[in-house]
Amino acid sequence: MKVRKGLFGFIAIIQSVLFLAHFFLYQTWTFSVAGHASRDHWAQLILGFLSVSFVAASVLAFRYTNSILRAFYRAAAVWLGLLTFLVVAAAGSWIILAISRLAGLDVNFHRMVEVLFSAAVVVGLYGVVNASWTRITRTTVKLANLPEVWRGRKAALISDVHLGHVRNGSFLRRMVAKILKEDPDLIFIAGDLFDGTAIDAGQATEPLQQLTAPHGVYFVAGNHEQFGDDSKYLRAVAKAGVRVLSNEKVEVEGLQIVGVPYRNATQDGHLASVLRGVRLDRERASILLIHAPDHPATAEAAGVSLQLSGHTHLGQFIPWSWMARRMYRQFVYGLSRIGKMQIFTSSGAGTWGPPLRLGSNPEIVVLQFE
Repeated sequence: MKVRKGLFGFIAIIQSVLFLAHFFLYQTWTFSVAGHASRDHWAQLILGFLSVSFVAASVLAFRYTNSILRAFYRAAAVWLGLLTFLVVAAAGSWIILAISRLAGLDVNFHRMVEVLFSAAVVVGLYGVVNASWTRITRTTVKLANLPEVWRGRKAALISDVHLGHVRNGSFLRRMVAKILKEDPDLIFIAGDLFDGTAIDAGQATEPLQQLTAPHGVYFVAGNHEQFGDDSKYLRAVAKAGVRVLSNEKVEVEGLQIVGVPYRNATQDGHLASVLRGVRLDRERASILLIHAPDHPATAEAAGVSLQLSGHTHLGQFIPWSWMARRMYRQFVYGLSRIGKMQIFTSSGAGTWGPPLRLGSNPEIVVLQFE
């Protein structure tokens, strides 16, 4: 009961913010410096519908899936992304108006709003295109005590695919083809393969049956798999032939691979306990596959050589990317180091919410070990 009340409260807060954002857009669009603001009833109706579209689509998407709902959800998600840029443009309009008045300048406010809103839409649409262009990011990782047989070998890392109402099996099929083209020796899937919305998990993961590597394909659950019962997702992944790691260690030709699902890694104490239980050999190289780069110091203290994560999306687009950088600092993206441990955080292959990327790129990571 408490969980349900908390969910309703969260939805109410998000919807209130969206109402205010749309009201701000409307006031900016209809404002007149001369004091004769027009009232466009059609604009009111359209913005009123748009203000509830994403919350309505999201609530429906968690219970149902069909072609009409998927189209509605995609449209609402794209609008949510455009809304961010439009709000920034509206705020910029008022700032420019204030500065011009202080400077004694006369500006055509409505013309300025038209220009800034048009620019915001163009930038947002570029973000939609950019989000569908998956890059291959290559990096070399030097690990101490790396077994000789692993020198020069490659591993592919993919995270945050978010299969659901925006991305589906055809998107995953393209990602599988891109990974196989790189001919990796190992493949890691670092969580959030699913979005958490209603989906036929078995059908969506069928492309994973083609995803093979000489030394295995490994998966750990992310927060989106573990919103509730994650069993249907884990069964689908395992049925496709991927090894699901849950608080365990496997050894592949002397290389230690550990996988910890999101739910067991959200607190320092839980993660430290799991890592003690797997009994890492500190004298040999090890890789920790974990969805979020939340507690790298804990992993480093346990003797992990390399941590592979996703989750941050690098904020997906400005201004959220700035917030992601403040939250995760040097671990928000790319290869970094803490003590003796290195950590690579991927920006992910898919998107959550708005299918936009600006200031971050969707990627598949190819790591070469030295």
